[in-house]
Amino acid sequence: MKLYSDYPARRTAQIVADVVALALIAASVALAMLVHASIAVLAAFGQTVEDAGNGFEQTMADAGEALGGIPLIGEGIRQPFDAASGAGTLLAEAGQAQQDSVMAAALIAAIAVAAVPILLILLIWMRARLGWARRATQARNLARLPDGLDLLALRALVNADHRELHGIDREPVDAWRRGERPVVRALAQLELREAGVRLRA
Repeated sequence: MKLYSDYPARRTAQIVADVVALALIAASVALAMLVHASIAVLAAFGQTVEDAGNGFEQTMADAGEALGGIPLIGEGIRQPFDAASGAGTLLAEAGQAQQDSVMAAALIAAIAVAAVPILLILLIWMRARLGWARRATQARNLARLPDGLDLLALRALVNADHRELHGIDREPVDAWRRGERPVVRALAQLELREAGVRLRA
């Protein structure tokens, strides 16, 4: 597939457009990462709650175990501490759930921030680039056929501006029908130039 024009000015414009499109895609990804990091900071609160819950659970469990070793009354004293330890577990789970929610929201926001501009860029830029590449490749392949110049000349007669056609010959259609090679070649070159392809000798 032919990706760039044989003509320097158009080729430069295509390269600049490609670089700009890629830079915009990179900027969209960078912005998405910034949004993700900004939202993910909120997960720190959930981490604090989880750490507090784990610490409370461990403290209550240790206290219950220590008091549970007291003869005669140990088991009775231990039960409230074991129950409090369970509350610490619930607090830690709540902290973890908050972190999961924040990270999920950060991921969704980052994808949305990146996906929308990237899809727009690809839709506009890639569609135009692929359309041009398809046309240029087709024109180049036609030029390589034994009767390719005749086909390209016919295309020029259909597609070109009448002033361009009359600049080649006052009666370009008749000249093409008669098979006048200089006119056919000039018409073919006109069509190829529109496709960004040079006519090879």
